[in-house]
Amino acid sequence: MWLAVYLAVVVLLALCAFLEVSARRLVPPPPSSAAVANPAFRKFQTLFLRAYLLALWADWLQGPYLYKLYRHYSFLESQIAILYVCGLAACILFAPFAAWLPQALGRRRTCLLFCVTYSACCLTKLSRDYFVLIVGRVLGGLSTSLLSTTFEAWYVHRHADVHDFPKEWIPSTFAKVATWNHALAVGAGLVANLLAEWLHLGPVAPFVLAVPCLGACGWVVLTDWGKEESEGAPGGDKHRLLLGPSSAHGVRASAGARFWRSCQEGLRCLLSDRRVLLLGGVQALFESVLYIFVFLWTPVLDPHDAPLGIVFSCLMAASMAGSLLYHLATSSRYHLQPSHLLCLAVLMAFFSFFMLTFSTAPGQARPFESLIAFLLLELACGLYFPAVSFLQARVIPEEKRAGVLAWFRLPLHLLACVWLLALHGEVSGTGGGEGGSGTRHMFGGCAVMMMAALLAMVSLFTLGKNDTELRLEGARDDGE
Repeated sequence: MWLAVYLAVVVLLALCAFLEVSARRLVPPPPSSAAVANPAFRKFQTLFLRAYLLALWADWLQGPYLYKLYRHYSFLESQIAILYVCGLAACILFAPFAAWLPQALGRRRTCLLFCVTYSACCLTKLSRDYFVLIVGRVLGGLSTSLLSTTFEAWYVHRHADVHDFPKEWIPSTFAKVATWNHALAVGAGLVANLLAEWLHLGPVAPFVLAVPCLGACGWVVLTDWGKEESEGAPGGDKHRLLLGPSSAHGVRASAGARFWRSCQEGLRCLLSDRRVLLLGGVQALFESVLYIFVFLWTPVLDPHDAPLGIVFSCLMAASMAGSLLYHLATSSRYHLQPSHLLCLAVLMAFFSFFMLTFSTAPGQARPFESLIAFLLLELACGLYFPAVSFLQARVIPEEKRAGVLAWFRLPLHLLACVWLLALHGEVSGTGGGEGGSGTRHMFGGCAVMMMAALLAMVSLFTLGKNDTELRLEGARDDGE
């Protein structure tokens, strides 16, 4: 098994390199490529990336060996399922709090809070106490919610409101983030495997390494970002100086009111536009099964002595290949529509879970087929995320997008929690694991959910057959 995994990671990385070269030849540079040569902008962009990429690196380090760590502490699969549910439930509960906190506490302070809470989450992994690990999962849910919103909120605010850079330059920064994010994910798997298996430090080692990375991130936020904020910029955020400290309570109250108003407007948009409702259904179904996949890939492959860190790198490389394929497919040469690629991604995910229902049959496990199915699923993810982001940008008004996406995430996490609780109920009396039928039933349920998502995509096609908003005009649009 280990030979197949090492061969797979080499082949996938070579494929990514080939696709990257091909994409650079076929996809024209964005219109803002000349403008971002501005030295002040590049300095500000580098300042942001230095902290944000450290945060992402610390996050990815925790991916390969989380389940393995809990098994190393001799917890049953049913107990591990509850730990995962606690993390997902924390994401649901803290999502409104994470959206409100940057406006009330301040964006930079909230980024510092993320570094503290995520470091505490990692340190709880040193304990074998089940309650301490539950607390760690709750802290992890809070930290994940903060990571997905706070850093980007700081950047967008400073970019547009303080430095007054053109908003058209914002996508160039997040395009760099996306590129680096894939590379960091692949590298995190390799480093985690080095620590846990090659150096025999055990599955807790990547979590320990994440702590100094988060400390470095916090230091950059505290010093460099603090210096950047104190220096400000011409024409910048001067109205805050006029408010004075006495208005802080009013700012916090208005922040909460704005958030709830945004949620109400998002719900009205969701219910009034069937395209938004269908797209939200596809997102909730697709991304909820990804949580199930994150939980189950380790117990499927670990009994066959697969190097989990290298497997994780394979999965992330497959996702990177899918993202590069998306950019090639939507280029002026091939000109495929994002809606078609979204449908293809859902179809690929369906076949992946369909394969897994057979490759994980009790007593007849076929780990090589399971690995291929997992890689196919990650390839589908690479196609899915840019495609669904493009469609969201086209059908959801920008001023209502945050509220609508908050409603999208609610059923997403609830579905994942329900499935994990169902797995807990099924395996709690049998020991679960790959030898039982719980894993196979979960993959079968995921295949059914992907079929439902496919039907929602067909309805979206029918509804938007002549809808120009859902189509890509001419060359690949920068908004995707």
